[in-house]
Amino acid sequence: MTNRPGLDDHRQAQFAWARFRRIMWWMAAFGLAVGLVVAGLLWVFRGPLPLLFLGMTIAGVWSTIMMAALLMGLMFLSSGTGHDDQVDDRISPEILDED
Repeated sequence: MTNRPGLDDHRQAQFAWARFRRIMWWMAAFGLAVGLVVAGLLWVFRGPLPLLFLGMTIAGVWSTIMMAALLMGLMFLSSGTGHDDQVDDRISPEILDED
């Protein structure tokens, strides 16, 4: 039986995805906290604002942070598990003139 690298190994994949989900939950909480702080600062400096405006501000800040966390998390997930090393890159030697 061969040792499958990266996310092909069920145990390693299970551990990596559990860690990824845990990081995403923490980033969701962080994004919500930052969104609430931004809405609070707007309320303090601009005065009372419509609830829809505050809700959309919180949602915008949260979704921006979550998109960045998701993309960076997936990049580190594939790189950290060795999944990227399994890619057979046939074009780079032709482009870089490597033998």
